Parts: sequence; C-alpha cells; structure tokens
Amino acid sequence: MRVLLVEDDHVLGSAIQAHIDHQGHGVDWVQRLDDATEACATQSYGLILLDLGLPDGRGLDFLKVLRADGDDTPVMITTAQDQIDIRIEGLNAGADDYLIKPFDLGELSARLAAVARRYSTSSDPQTRIGDVVVDLGRRHISQAGRDVILTSREWAVVDTLVRNRGAIVPKSTIEDCLYAFGAEIESNAVEVFVSRIRKKLGRSFVTTSRGLGYSVAGK
Repeated sequence: MRVLLVEDDHVLGSAIQAHIDHQGHGVDWVQRLDDATEACATQSYGLILLDLGLPDGRGLDFLKVLRADGDDTPVMITTAQDQIDIRIEGLNAGADDYLIKPFDLGELSARLAAVARRYSTSSDPQTRIGDVVVDLGRRHISQAGRDVILTSREWAVVDTLVRNRGAIVPKSTIEDCLYAFGAEIESNAVEVFVSRIRKKLGRSFVTTSRGLGYSVAGK
C-alpha cells in the first residue's frame, strides 16, 4: 500500500515515515497542502495520513475538497486537537479515523491495518490460490496447511497482487507499493521479491506476463 503523509513536524514526520516504510509500504511525505494536492493529482494512494494544522491552510479544508472531487481514498486525521467538535467536523468532512497526538507507533500500525481491512476489495477475508490461503486483513498466509512467514516487502507485493487477482499488475505498480516517489529503485527489485515469494509459496503462485507484469490466479 502506498501512503501519503501530510505532516509539517519534521521529527514526527520522520518517525512516521520510517515506521511505515519499515512495514513494507511506500510513503510520500509532504509538509504543505499544495504539495498534497499535487501528489493526489498524480498518484493513487491506499491511505492519506492528514495533519490538521499545515503552514498553508487547514487539513479539513483539503479533505472537504478531496471528497467534493469524488476522491474516496481513506483518510486518517492525526492531530493534537482533542476537542469533540473538531472530531465531529472531521468525520462529517469525510475522515475515516482519528489519531490524537502524541500516539504510539504501534497504535498507528493497528489503525492502518483496520482501515486497509475496511477498504479491502474482497468481501471474503480469505483468498485461496491453489494450495495457498491468504488473509490480507490478518497478514497471514499458509501453504498446504503450514504457515509461511513473509518479510514486510514480500507482503506488500503479495497484497498488491492478491487485491488485483486475475489482472496483470504492471511492474511499475508493484514498485509504487514498495517505495516512495523519487526513491532509488534497483532495476531488478521486483524480480527479486517475486523470486523470493515463489521460493516460499511455489513457482506457480505468481505468473509472469513478459513485458506486461505479474499476476496471481483470479477469483
């Protein structure tokens, strides 16, 4: 999943960016609303982490414009403002969740997972592909009844493929879920992760469409 972090506090922003990146998600960090607007116009995100007080305006105004334009990207507000009227205004504006500063990064991880589950394209929490069973919400995977452990970035690749199962996912899309915009990416990074996944789940789990991308079996 690719996350847009809108936060002007350098210390907090750096900590959140490093934490989410460590979990295997791509993170684009901006510190102004105009940069957030530009990012949303050029990139699709699985989640937006939105601070309310930015140097060039209110985060809630950005959220209202986002929803008015028909963008339903999940938005989690992070704010030091704990007043109930602020929370109500945020929820009415289209926020999906609230996180009050200061917060524990472990709580952030749990909230991210909950929002991802809520917006999963599958009504069935478990997906069976051959002898592999994937539960994206619980981040659990097994093959022929035995649990399989994946690294955070291997999970990011599997998550992207399973959410788009039956369709060919371009290499660039997989890179987007792994790395923030502008990050230096090894030319064979995706191939390396796919190779590792095949070693753990079987060569047939991921299909390569040469020149087009990768896929897993459809529904």
